[in-house]
Formats: sequence, structure tokens, C-alpha cells
Amino acid sequence: MPHYRSVGEVPRKRHVQFRQPDGRLYAEELMGEEGFSSDSALLYHRELPTRIVKAEPVVSSDAELQPPDVLLPRHLRTHDLPSGPGDTDLVTGRSVLMGNATVRISYAAAVADSPLYRDADGDLLVYVEAGTGRLESVFGALDIGPGDYVVVPTGTTHRWVVTDGPLRALVVEARGHVTIPSQYLGKHGQVLEQSPYCERDFRAPDAPLLVDAGETDIVVRRRGRLTRYTYPSHPFDVVGWDGCLYPYALSIHDFEPVTGRLHQPPPVHQTFSGPGFVVCSFVPRLLDYHPDAVPVPYNHANVDSDEVLFYVGGDFTSRAGSGIGQGSISLHPGGFVHGPQPGSVEKALGRASTDELAVMVDTFAPLDLAPAAYDVEDADYPWTWARG
Repeated sequence: MPHYRSVGEVPRKRHVQFRQPDGRLYAEELMGEEGFSSDSALLYHRELPTRIVKAEPVVSSDAELQPPDVLLPRHLRTHDLPSGPGDTDLVTGRSVLMGNATVRISYAAAVADSPLYRDADGDLLVYVEAGTGRLESVFGALDIGPGDYVVVPTGTTHRWVVTDGPLRALVVEARGHVTIPSQYLGKHGQVLEQSPYCERDFRAPDAPLLVDAGETDIVVRRRGRLTRYTYPSHPFDVVGWDGCLYPYALSIHDFEPVTGRLHQPPPVHQTFSGPGFVVCSFVPRLLDYHPDAVPVPYNHANVDSDEVLFYVGGDFTSRAGSGIGQGSISLHPGGFVHGPQPGSVEKALGRASTDELAVMVDTFAPLDLAPAAYDVEDADYPWTWARG
């Protein structure tokens, strides 16, 4: 995040003596990006955050990603994914669908609380489709619900608590950092007036979350492999922190769309940037108001990208007749020209508004597919443009 926050108890100066009621020094943890030359946070722990008493590998059956044999547009029905054995959580219960070297896209329908987790490979971007929950971390707690984007910085110890499940979510795992697009920021980091949101729209933990417990396990992901650390005490012992690096949430309902007399291109919907990908939000909005406007998207070929569109609510006018519905994911790979379904252009003429709600991830390298994608694929989808 570009703006500074201070939560809980912190001393007036950084890196000075700061003592607990029993006289012991609080233990500082400086969490910083890009070799401590970019955003950082300074956390004050009751116990040393470094003292592990055990470490062991975790056997994981990570999904194997492979390039598809045939270049096709695809429609995945995420609500048909199996829930998995036993209780499913937002960490161990993710169904990996696709990915490449810089990003991995999964779906989860969580009904149980997750273990403590730390992703050391990159930031997490989670979009909540349905259900409610709470992100608990060393920074504090953050309530989340339908429509929320939740960004968790690399290396943050956290867990996902389900308060009303299933907690359905699209999970985007970056191999790097998820940021606010540079065009929305002033030279000093303020979100600019012409941006589709402002600092008031972001929510972040506003109080410490203190847990007293004995030995505690944390699962850590690094280079795609999992390790379980055991600590003698619970990591949620931070009495205060400050800085510009912390988890936060942004509701898609607070994204203010740009409209015009003629159809606006996808970059006006951009919400986040990541390494090798962007995320866009399509929200209810007024449609184009030129008297001869064609208010649905034109046929298009994003020659540098694979386009992933997650449909999360409303009326998908341009996709009528394609089988797309709530919870659908469409994948339109580079090399395939795509656009509205036959007949939808004429039907849309004269419409004043749309109530569609969708999340788009455009990747700048081809996406490989996981076995779960084929399990829920609508095999009829590629041929729907030939109808009508």
C-alpha cells in the first residue's frame, strides 16, 4: 500500500529501546520488499520471531501444469469442482486451475479454518465470491465478505477463518508483488483524483491480534515447496506495527467505472498490477451513450495476453447463449479472436446500463492448465460462436 499506517503500540523512533511491562525488550521485525529499498513494515513482537524448535518438509500433491494440446477458448465451471476429502480450507483446499512462471490461479470453497500459512514466493490476491470470513495475521484481523479483493504481502504469517461458509474465492498467487497501477499514483504515492478508487476505500487491520498459546506450527511455501516450522509460542504476539506494507481489502463495489460515448477499452477497468499480469474489475455501469453506440465489446485479440474472466454476478449480456453463468471462468488464449456471442450485439443496442460483475486476469505469458481445469470444462464452449 502506498500510504503509511501505525497500529497499536510503537515507540516514537524506530530501532530504539522499547520495553515490555516486565522489562524485556520487544523484538523488532523489519519486513521489507526489494532488499529493504521499497515498502516495509516494522513489527514489535513479545517473543523472538526467529526461534523455531523444529522444521520438517510437508508432502504436497501440487498440481502439475501442462500446455494444452489444442489451442482453444475454454469455459470452466468452478462450482462443479469437488470439495475434497474432509474439511476444506482456503490454503490446503485450493484447486489449481492454471498458471505460468509468474502467476497461479486457483479456486476454493472453504468450510473450515486454514492452518497458519506464510507464502514466501509472492503476494496473494484473493477475490471473495461468496461467504464471509476473517483474515487473521501478525498485523491484526480483517473481516472479509462477498466482493472483497484481499491482498496479503509476501511473507505474512496468516490464516483464513470461515464465519459463514462456504467461503468461495478465486486465489491469485503472484511470484512477486501485487500493486496499485502506477498510473493511479502521484509522485509521492497518493492515489490520484482520476483513479477509480481512493485511500478511503481500502480497509486494513486497525488493532493488534494477540494470541497466547504454546507450540504452534506454520506452513511456509518457498520455491513451490512446503516446510512446517514449529515455534514455542504463537506468532500472533505483535503489540504494534507501522509502515506501508500490510494486508488490505478493497471491495469491487467501491470501484468507480469509467464510461464514455463509445465503448471503453479494458485498461480503464484495471484494478491491480502484478508481475506478468493485471487484474481488472467489470462492475455495474452506464453503457455508451453515443446515439449509434454499440454497447457490447467488439471482437478483439489481445495479442500479448491470455485472458481469464471470472463471472461473479449480474447479467452477462454479451455472453448470452454461451453457457456462462455465476462462478464460470472463461479462458481466451492468445491466438484466438474472441468477442460477444452471436445475436448479442443487436440485442444490446439501445441499452442504457449493465449490471455485470466480473474479475479479469490478463497474463503476459501463456497459461498452462492443471488437471482440475479439464475436470470442470464445458466441452461445448469453443463452438458456441458458430451458432446463430
